[in-house]
Amino acid sequence: MHRHETLDVSRVRELVVAGWTGRDIAALEKHIRELEAIGVKPPKTTPIFYRVAASLLTTEDTIEVLGDHSSGEVECVAYSFDEGIFVGLGSDHTDRKAETVGVSLSKQMCAKPVSREIWRLEDVAPHWDKLLLRSYVGVDGERRLYQDGSVAAMRPLGELFRLYIGRERLPAGTAMFCGTLAVRGGILPAEEFEMELEDPVLGRKIKHSYRIRTLPDQG
Repeated sequence: MHRHETLDVSRVRELVVAGWTGRDIAALEKHIRELEAIGVKPPKTTPIFYRVAASLLTTEDTIEVLGDHSSGEVECVAYSFDEGIFVGLGSDHTDRKAETVGVSLSKQMCAKPVSREIWRLEDVAPHWDKLLLRSYVGVDGERRLYQDGSVAAMRPLGELFRLYIGRERLPAGTAMFCGTLAVRGGILPAEEFEMELEDPVLGRKIKHSYRIRTLPDQG
């Protein structure tokens, strides 16, 4: 019996967003050039680790953002607690306008919605690369597939932990967003963002969705 646990976000004291975590280096370079063309500075290293406020984590089903220029991206989220490492689902919701000024700034601008349900890493580690990530966006009342792929597109968790902290275990109280997948048809602001992490081996899914409420941008 593989148990699921319920996340208490107040236990997270340090939040890290890992960027540029793809295993395919050629694809990474291509994406860096694409973003450079629209004014986003290339990362200093790949992968790169952005520290953001732990208070941004939320399991609520609505977030408020400034204006209509932010968007979600589905990711696995790793949590280190005294009793072990856990994996859940999250969206690195990012302000795309701020991203052209500074990526660290853009990461800090929006709440980071995460699933209440989390799994023990030891239950999924033997078949990690078979896990699937998916997201859907709701735009003008229409739901469409936005991202779809395997976690194998991103570097393994142990490797990310080692690159970040020098060992294969994050300090207790740390959460890490572990990288995202390419979107289908271009980055898109949405009214609703729905995401899921599927474990086809154990036949289970974590799901979470949230609505995006826009606040007026008065300049």
